[in-house]
Amino acid sequence: MSADIARSEHCDGTKVSTRVYPARSLSVLSHAEVARLSDATEEVGELLRQVALAVLTSGEQGDDAEQLFETYRDFRIEVHQVNRGMRIDLENAPGCAFVDGEMIRGIRELLSAVVRDIVYFQTEIHPSPYFDLESSGGITNTVFEVLRNARLLDTELDPRLVVCWGGHSISGEEYDYTKEVGYQLGLRGMDICTGCGPGAMKGPMKGATIAHAKQRTLPGRYVGISEPGIIAAESPNPIVNDLVIMPDIEKRLEAFVRLGHGIIVFPGGVGTAEEILYLLGVLLNPNNRDMPFPLVFTGPESAREYFEEIDRFVGLTLGKSAQDRYRIVIDNPVAVARHMAEGMKAVRQWRVDTNDAFYFNWQLKTEPAFQEPFEVSHESMAALDISPGLPTHEMAANLRRLFSGIVTGNVKPQGLRAIREHGPFEIRGDRDILAALDELLKRFVAQHRMKLPSGKPYQPCYRIVG
Repeated sequence: MSADIARSEHCDGTKVSTRVYPARSLSVLSHAEVARLSDATEEVGELLRQVALAVLTSGEQGDDAEQLFETYRDFRIEVHQVNRGMRIDLENAPGCAFVDGEMIRGIRELLSAVVRDIVYFQTEIHPSPYFDLESSGGITNTVFEVLRNARLLDTELDPRLVVCWGGHSISGEEYDYTKEVGYQLGLRGMDICTGCGPGAMKGPMKGATIAHAKQRTLPGRYVGISEPGIIAAESPNPIVNDLVIMPDIEKRLEAFVRLGHGIIVFPGGVGTAEEILYLLGVLLNPNNRDMPFPLVFTGPESAREYFEEIDRFVGLTLGKSAQDRYRIVIDNPVAVARHMAEGMKAVRQWRVDTNDAFYFNWQLKTEPAFQEPFEVSHESMAALDISPGLPTHEMAANLRRLFSGIVTGNVKPQGLRAIREHGPFEIRGDRDILAALDELLKRFVAQHRMKLPSGKPYQPCYRIVG
């Protein structure tokens, strides 16, 4: 692992108790709004505590959420109404979030975003009869409302937001490559959106910051989109300047494709595979056939076999029509950036011709199978239908759920507990597909893409049943 990845302001166990005032979108609130926020934090107290703890360790390396929660089990957060608006009280917060007794400004902004998004969903959306969380259109409207409340929808900007997906556990060579791609994108005026964590989520942002400085386009947009179940394992990297916490993984994935104008996929593990299958399943919808959506898989020369394996798996399970939706570019950051720049022109023209917004892709058709939350359990994992007779979109949806379940078993606290108590998830299905899946997962394990290296052998949270 490169020194650039490994270096971090490691929390040394120091704990700080203090009071802070929110930043940015929560800096000006009415008394009524503060009262609702304060009341709601009692209802979502443990969820808010865990997500707040994740952002207070922003920049730390590690994906063991249970260890994080155990280390700071005495951490507390409370929201209070005061004359000047709202105050956040922290007890036994990680000392690495502070410099000389003052909270780092970027972390204060991220903490404010956590309070804003979690409480907004619980108070304004979830109980409201005006939000239909059971229908496809209602879910899309919910995604829009959360993004709008986070002030991420800018009507003044042309299409230029590139979503970058990839693993949090990658090699130093791959990390450096993501930085170079980000740099080339930044030189061409593009902004970056990622899952907000380390590795391939941090590298493109870091490269883009240098390019934006050279082009005098600072501050650039560095958007991080996360959700409560994953953020403790992938805490926000310090470059993120716009963070939004979506309610669940499905709304997080929809936010990526509605907000972004093109997507670049770097090497990763099961989380990246989940994202690929989600996007391809959406793009294969006949209603989206003609919509321009630039999609590139890329990495250094050492990642060539990785993408060949992904390509074979996609071809076997989803067919050539899915393979035709992306381009594989190996070891050529300039070519990747140029392809994205040309793609942005096509996206802009399409939005103009179809009278669609630049800031939110309303016309993208998303089936309910890609929007309905998948509750991961041993029963739901074993019941997944992985057979060649399925319609392509159903196969993509079930494979996405399968990989989502493995992510849960690898890093999410509830998944870790379930595996300890009941053993590995069982995966059943067609022999040929399972053989290809087994090969792909073994490659992820061998290349340390499942979890960040901890000195211990990876213990699979799944078992493939022939």
